[in-house]
Amino acid sequence: MKIPIVVVNFKTYQEATGERAVKLAELIANISKQSGVQAAVSPQTVDLAIIAGKVDIPVLAQHVDPIKPGRNTGFISPESAKAGGAAGTLVNHSEHKLPHDQVKAIITRAKEVGLHTIACTADIEESKKIAEFAPDMIAVEPPELIGSGVSVSTAKPEIVRDSVKVVKEKNPEIKVLCGAGITSGDDVTKALELGAEGVLIASGVVKAKDQRAAFQDIVNGVLKFQK
Repeated sequence: MKIPIVVVNFKTYQEATGERAVKLAELIANISKQSGVQAAVSPQTVDLAIIAGKVDIPVLAQHVDPIKPGRNTGFISPESAKAGGAAGTLVNHSEHKLPHDQVKAIITRAKEVGLHTIACTADIEESKKIAEFAPDMIAVEPPELIGSGVSVSTAKPEIVRDSVKVVKEKNPEIKVLCGAGITSGDDVTKALELGAEGVLIASGVVKAKDQRAAFQDIVNGVLKFQK
Protein backbone atom coordinates (compact mmCIF):
# COMPACT_ATOMS: atom_id res chain seq x y z
CA MET A 1 0.00 0.00 0.00
CA LYS A 2 1.38 3.38 -1.03
CA ILE A 3 1.70 6.36 1.26
CA PRO A 4 0.28 8.76 2.10
CA ILE A 5 -2.82 6.63 2.57
CA VAL A 6 -6.39 7.27 3.68
CA VAL A 7 -7.95 4.26 5.42
CA VAL A 8 -11.71 4.38 5.99
CA ASN A 9 -13.01 2.16 8.78
CA PHE A 10 -16.67 1.26 8.21
CA LYS A 11 -17.07 -0.02 11.80
CA THR A 12 -20.63 -1.40 12.14
CA TYR A 13 -22.37 1.76 11.00
CA GLN A 14 -25.67 1.23 9.19
CA GLU A 15 -24.47 3.74 6.60
CA ALA A 16 -21.76 1.23 5.65
CA THR A 17 -23.54 -2.09 5.94
CA GLY A 18 -24.56 -4.43 3.12
CA GLU A 19 -25.30 -2.72 -0.18
CA ARG A 20 -24.54 0.67 1.35
CA ALA A 21 -21.06 -0.61 2.21
CA VAL A 22 -20.51 -1.66 -1.40
CA LYS A 23 -21.62 1.72 -2.73
CA LEU A 24 -19.41 3.60 -0.28
CA ALA A 25 -16.40 1.45 -1.14
CA GLU A 26 -16.98 2.06 -4.85
CA LEU A 27 -17.26 5.81 -4.22
CA ILE A 28 -13.98 5.81 -2.29
CA ALA A 29 -12.27 3.72 -4.96
CA ASN A 30 -13.41 6.07 -7.73
CA ILE A 31 -12.16 9.19 -5.96
CA SER A 32 -8.89 7.42 -5.15
CA LYS A 33 -8.39 6.56 -8.81
CA GLN A 34 -9.27 10.06 -10.03
CA SER A 35 -7.05 11.82 -7.50
CA GLY A 36 -4.13 9.41 -7.36
CA VAL A 37 -4.36 9.34 -3.55
CA GLN A 38 -4.07 5.84 -2.08
CA ALA A 39 -7.17 4.74 -0.18
CA ALA A 40 -8.24 1.57 1.59
CA VAL A 41 -11.48 0.47 3.24
CA SER A 42 -12.16 -1.73 6.24
CA PRO A 43 -15.71 -3.12 6.09
CA GLN A 44 -17.46 -5.61 8.32
CA THR A 45 -16.40 -9.21 7.84
CA VAL A 46 -19.66 -10.26 6.17
CA ASP A 47 -19.23 -7.54 3.53
CA LEU A 48 -15.51 -7.99 2.92
CA ALA A 49 -15.50 -10.55 0.12
CA ILE A 50 -18.25 -8.80 -1.83
CA ILE A 51 -16.46 -5.46 -1.65
CA ALA A 52 -13.06 -6.96 -2.47
CA GLY A 53 -14.56 -8.35 -5.66
CA LYS A 54 -15.84 -4.96 -6.76
CA VAL A 55 -13.06 -2.46 -6.04
CA ASP A 56 -9.38 -2.24 -6.91
CA ILE A 57 -8.23 -0.57 -3.70
CA PRO A 58 -7.03 -2.54 -0.66
CA VAL A 59 -9.79 -4.00 1.48
CA LEU A 60 -8.89 -4.67 5.11
CA ALA A 61 -10.49 -6.88 7.72
CA GLN A 62 -11.43 -5.10 10.93
CA HIS A 63 -9.99 -7.96 12.98
CA VAL A 64 -8.62 -11.47 12.66
CA ASP A 65 -7.79 -13.98 15.37
CA PRO A 66 -4.37 -15.59 15.97
CA ILE A 67 -5.58 -19.05 15.04
CA LYS A 68 -4.92 -21.64 12.39
CA PRO A 69 -7.69 -23.26 10.36
CA GLY A 70 -9.60 -25.91 12.24
CA ARG A 71 -11.97 -26.16 15.17
CA ASN A 72 -12.42 -22.48 16.01
CA THR A 73 -16.14 -21.74 15.70
CA GLY A 74 -16.93 -18.03 15.79
CA PHE A 75 -13.35 -16.90 15.21
CA ILE A 76 -11.90 -15.28 12.08
CA SER A 77 -8.82 -16.99 10.69
CA PRO A 78 -6.26 -14.92 8.78
CA GLU A 79 -6.59 -17.50 6.00
CA SER A 80 -10.31 -16.80 5.63
CA ALA A 81 -9.73 -13.06 5.42
CA LYS A 82 -7.05 -13.60 2.79
CA ALA A 83 -9.27 -15.97 0.81
CA GLY A 84 -12.06 -13.39 0.93
CA GLY A 85 -9.85 -10.84 -0.79
CA ALA A 86 -8.47 -8.93 2.18
CA ALA A 87 -5.13 -7.21 1.67
CA GLY A 88 -4.64 -6.77 5.38
CA THR A 89 -6.29 -6.26 8.74
CA LEU A 90 -6.70 -3.79 11.54
CA VAL A 91 -5.45 -4.98 14.92
CA ASN A 92 -6.14 -3.72 18.44
CA HIS A 93 -8.61 -0.96 17.60
CA SER A 94 -9.75 0.91 20.72
CA GLU A 95 -13.18 -0.68 20.25
CA HIS A 96 -11.56 -4.12 20.16
CA LYS A 97 -8.61 -3.84 22.53
CA LEU A 98 -6.42 -6.87 23.09
CA PRO A 99 -3.62 -7.92 25.42
CA HIS A 100 -0.29 -7.17 23.80
CA ASP A 101 0.63 -10.84 23.54
CA GLN A 102 -2.45 -11.36 21.36
CA VAL A 103 -1.58 -8.32 19.26
CA LYS A 104 1.85 -9.81 18.65
CA ALA A 105 0.35 -13.20 17.79
CA ILE A 106 -2.11 -11.69 15.31
CA ILE A 107 0.63 -9.72 13.58
CA THR A 108 2.72 -12.87 13.32
CA ARG A 109 -0.14 -14.97 11.92
CA ALA A 110 -1.16 -12.23 9.49
CA LYS A 111 2.38 -12.07 8.13
CA GLU A 112 2.38 -15.83 7.64
CA VAL A 113 -0.54 -15.61 5.22
CA GLY A 114 0.53 -12.37 3.54
CA LEU A 115 -1.81 -9.87 5.20
CA HIS A 116 -0.66 -6.32 5.91
CA THR A 117 -1.26 -5.17 9.47
CA ILE A 118 -2.38 -1.81 10.83
CA ALA A 119 -2.02 -1.89 14.60
CA CYS A 120 -3.95 0.75 16.53
CA THR A 121 -2.49 2.40 19.62
CA ALA A 122 -3.83 4.81 22.22
CA ASP A 123 -0.74 6.86 23.01
CA ILE A 124 3.00 7.28 22.62
CA GLU A 125 3.94 4.52 25.05
CA GLU A 126 1.69 1.95 23.41
CA SER A 127 2.99 2.99 20.00
CA LYS A 128 6.54 2.32 21.22
CA LYS A 129 5.56 -1.09 22.60
CA ILE A 130 3.58 -2.24 19.55
CA ALA A 131 6.44 -1.17 17.27
CA GLU A 132 8.42 -4.06 18.76
CA PHE A 133 6.02 -6.44 17.00
CA ALA A 134 6.81 -4.93 13.57
CA PRO A 135 3.35 -4.32 12.10
CA ASP A 136 3.32 -2.69 8.68
CA MET A 137 1.61 0.40 10.06
CA ILE A 138 0.70 1.88 13.43
CA ALA A 139 -2.34 4.14 13.75
CA VAL A 140 -2.23 6.27 16.87
CA GLU A 141 -5.73 7.10 18.11
CA PRO A 142 -6.35 8.57 21.58
CA PRO A 143 -9.66 6.85 22.45
CA GLU A 144 -11.21 9.94 24.01
CA LEU A 145 -11.07 11.71 20.64
CA ILE A 146 -12.50 8.90 18.49
CA GLY A 147 -15.81 10.03 17.01
CA SER A 148 -15.50 13.37 18.79
CA GLY A 149 -15.06 15.55 15.73
CA VAL A 150 -11.93 16.94 17.40
CA SER A 151 -8.81 15.83 15.57
CA VAL A 152 -5.83 14.49 17.46
CA SER A 153 -3.62 16.42 15.03
CA THR A 154 -5.19 19.63 16.38
CA ALA A 155 -5.99 18.78 20.01
CA LYS A 156 -2.89 16.74 20.83
CA PRO A 157 -0.33 17.26 18.05
CA GLU A 158 2.50 16.11 20.32
CA ILE A 159 1.02 12.60 20.38
CA VAL A 160 1.29 12.36 16.61
CA ARG A 161 4.74 13.92 16.41
CA ASP A 162 6.22 11.93 19.29
CA SER A 163 4.60 8.66 18.21
CA VAL A 164 6.24 9.04 14.81
CA LYS A 165 9.55 9.65 16.56
CA VAL A 166 9.46 6.62 18.89
CA VAL A 167 8.14 4.26 16.22
CA LYS A 168 10.78 5.26 13.69
CA GLU A 169 13.47 4.86 16.34
CA LYS A 170 12.28 1.28 16.92
CA ASN A 171 11.73 0.41 13.27
CA PRO A 172 11.97 2.99 10.46
CA GLU A 173 10.08 0.66 8.11
CA ILE A 174 6.82 1.00 10.07
CA LYS A 175 4.46 3.63 8.67
CA VAL A 176 2.61 5.81 11.17
CA LEU A 177 -0.99 6.88 10.64
CA CYS A 178 -3.02 9.43 12.54
CA GLY A 179 -6.55 8.65 13.70
CA ALA A 180 -9.25 9.92 16.06
CA GLY A 181 -11.48 12.85 15.22
CA ILE A 182 -10.26 13.34 11.64
CA THR A 183 -13.16 15.06 9.85
CA SER A 184 -11.67 17.51 7.36
CA GLY A 185 -8.97 18.01 4.80
CA ASP A 186 -7.30 20.51 7.11
CA ASP A 187 -7.07 17.80 9.79
CA VAL A 188 -5.36 15.54 7.28
CA THR A 189 -2.90 18.19 6.12
CA LYS A 190 -1.96 18.94 9.73
CA ALA A 191 -1.43 15.24 10.50
CA LEU A 192 0.88 14.83 7.51
CA GLU A 193 2.80 17.97 8.47
CA LEU A 194 3.38 16.41 11.91
CA GLY A 195 5.04 13.42 10.26
CA ALA A 196 2.14 11.00 9.86
CA GLU A 197 2.09 9.01 6.62
CA GLY A 198 -1.65 8.70 6.37
CA VAL A 199 -4.89 8.79 8.32
CA LEU A 200 -7.41 6.30 9.69
CA ILE A 201 -10.91 7.75 9.63
CA ALA A 202 -14.46 6.51 10.15
CA SER A 203 -17.48 8.64 11.09
CA GLY A 204 -16.12 11.74 9.38
CA VAL A 205 -16.84 10.02 6.06
CA VAL A 206 -19.20 7.15 6.84
CA LYS A 207 -21.75 9.22 8.76
CA ALA A 208 -21.43 12.37 6.67
CA LYS A 209 -24.62 13.65 5.04
CA ASP A 210 -22.68 13.80 1.77
CA GLN A 211 -20.15 10.97 1.82
CA ARG A 212 -18.70 11.91 -1.55
CA ALA A 213 -18.03 15.50 -0.52
CA ALA A 214 -16.62 14.39 2.83
CA PHE A 215 -14.17 11.93 1.32
CA GLN A 216 -13.18 14.37 -1.42
CA ASP A 217 -12.35 16.92 1.28
CA ILE A 218 -10.15 14.36 3.04
CA VAL A 219 -8.35 13.59 -0.22
CA ASN A 220 -7.92 17.30 -0.89
CA GLY A 221 -6.07 17.51 2.42
CA VAL A 222 -3.54 14.98 1.13
CA LEU A 223 -3.20 16.80 -2.18
CA LYS A 224 -2.66 20.11 -0.38
CA PHE A 225 0.19 18.57 1.61
CA GLN A 226 1.78 17.17 -1.54
CA LYS A 227 1.89 20.52 -3.35
